[in-house]
Amino acid sequence: MWNDTDTPLAYLITFRTYGTWLHGDSRGSVDRFHNVYNSPFITANERWRQYNTQVLKDKPVLLNTKQRETVEFAIRETCEKRNWLLRAINVRTNHVHTVITIGLEKPEKALNAFKANATRKMREDKCWNSENSPWAVKGSRRYLWNERSIEIAIDYVINGQGDELLKFD
Repeated sequence: MWNDTDTPLAYLITFRTYGTWLHGDSRGSVDRFHNVYNSPFITANERWRQYNTQVLKDKPVLLNTKQRETVEFAIRETCEKRNWLLRAINVRTNHVHTVITIGLEKPEKALNAFKANATRKMREDKCWNSENSPWAVKGSRRYLWNERSIEIAIDYVINGQGDELLKFD
């Protein structure tokens, strides 16, 4: 079931909110020197995490219900306008997962469009007032080369994120 072209069938794109997963965190992290496929994360380091917490330019961002709904709307709208196939989406309090098919477009284009349009829409809906971006720099772009990989990614996005978020804010 391998795709014999140079174009992935889809991408799993993930991006985080600002300040919610810092280097040194107990979950591990990745930087430009430790970003090799299947290589281990950078191990936890409390002093490094504390330092990174101190140098944040703003408070960590957690998305409330209205913000999550607005982000999802903006991503769906972006896909519709660009004729991209949105296969799955899950907007959480501190990150967003999507599985998309975008043809010959680069995944960085989709990642940047999602973040920019989500921020713009949150500002329009008056649920993001800061001049700063609510998003961490960059994001993850995983290439999905075959139908089985797409199925696994969709299942992860829809069912692998924990319980449905409550709407109590």
